[in-house]
Amino acid sequence: MSHPDPVVLPLPSVEAIRDHVRQVLCDRDRLDATQVELRQAKLTRRGKACGLMFQVNGPRLLKTYAVWAGDEDRILFYESTGSRFAETKVIDGPEPAALERAA
Repeated sequence: MSHPDPVVLPLPSVEAIRDHVRQVLCDRDRLDATQVELRQAKLTRRGKACGLMFQVNGPRLLKTYAVWAGDEDRILFYESTGSRFAETKVIDGPEPAALERAA
């Protein structure tokens, strides 16, 4: 299955990444971004923060996901079926180590 070309965006902070993820996930399922809860969890590799996983819960048990792979400078977006539907290439993004300071 082919994926659309990634969007390239400067997302200089964890907050900017979080806002972008919320908007993309909500736009996908036509949800009101001001009304949904965005859950997040820190991802670690060998004991060090390497990114974040995000989840939006919508109506009718709808759940969509996104993973910010900080060391790869990209965000991958997934439908509730597990199929990837989008990718954002992050330029000028935060270092995953920023997650340690923010924790």
